Amino acid sequence: MTEQQSDVTSVRDTAYDLFQHVLMSGRLRPGQMVSQRALVDMLNLSIGALRELLPRLQAEGLVNVLPQRGVLIPAIDLPMIRNAFQMRGALEREAVIQATRTMPDAVIENQRRLHLKLMDEAKRAPSPELFEHGQEVDAGFHNLLIASTGNALLQNAYNINAIRIRLIKLDRIKLNEVVLPQAFSDHIAIIDALLERDPTRAVEAMDRHIHNARERALQL
Repeated sequence: MTEQQSDVTSVRDTAYDLFQHVLMSGRLRPGQMVSQRALVDMLNLSIGALRELLPRLQAEGLVNVLPQRGVLIPAIDLPMIRNAFQMRGALEREAVIQATRTMPDAVIENQRRLHLKLMDEAKRAPSPELFEHGQEVDAGFHNLLIASTGNALLQNAYNINAIRIRLIKLDRIKLNEVVLPQAFSDHIAIIDALLERDPTRAVEAMDRHIHNARERALQL
């Protein structure tokens, strides 16, 4: 790759990251229609940079470009939730199988201590800051599992789908004193299976976790 090509790729990646930030911050909402001009102003991009970005976003299902109308941010509806969680399940089953084979005991045990500590704190002294930290630990645990595959294609597919999952969580499944213990108990079951190097049990625990998360999203 030439230096010029590298610069172009860097600009495109920066534009993509900017879009994600605006989406996750709530400045763009699921179901919202926005003009390309408004997106240019919101992302601080040139119209040319935006038009290079939009095909990628549309290919990944993050926007629908409607000629003469604008850019539609897909709504969080039942098909989206079902599809996103089904995709997540397929990817994370493979991840836990690989993790039972390759993830060091020390890494797994550290995750177990971290989860139990947060569960205890959520019971004793729940706070918005604690739940925000819990969100980071939750995402970090799943990212750790995906990274254990060492498969760049799988990781890329997961990262794209993770944007949809984060949108669903922002809209429907924020951690609180009820949800955090439930979700982290599911994690502990996965962690214990990893420590026992039992791929069958790990997959079963992951399937239960994703099923429970999907059901929480569908109930609202």
